[in-house]
Amino acid sequence: MELTVAVGAHLVSEREGYTHHGIYAGNGRVIHYGGFHHSAKRRPIEYISLRGFAAGKRIRVQSEPDAIYTGFDAVERARSRLGEDRYQLLTNNCEHFCTWCLLGVGRSEQVRRCLMNPWAGVKTLIALSKTECSPFAIARSRRIGALAV
Repeated sequence: MELTVAVGAHLVSEREGYTHHGIYAGNGRVIHYGGFHHSAKRRPIEYISLRGFAAGKRIRVQSEPDAIYTGFDAVERARSRLGEDRYQLLTNNCEHFCTWCLLGVGRSEQVRRCLMNPWAGVKTLIALSKTECSPFAIARSRRIGALAV
């Protein structure tokens, strides 16, 4: 996976029903909100390899023409939150984190789109519920396990 990316770039990787966001920190490393990314347990803001961030999917650089913080300044903002463990799907997700690093304010266009178009929100929730490590799938497996006892 050869990708030439500037330090501080906003990376986006398409997933089934949603997009995952991170800040490129250089040397093949990304700072992202782990959330429930490949884990049944919620994860904090952390460093991850570019390959791990991609999770077998394509990565693109999202243009941020209104960025107030760029390059190493954006990375320093991301580093200042390493270890934070306050992930919230609607109000403090990986996209909120990246826009805060670059624009100084956390916002999520995918959350806004889901709230403006309830059918898009339903499709996203269905896609998230199918992910093995999603909180929805974990709750579902616990219910099934409880029924089997």
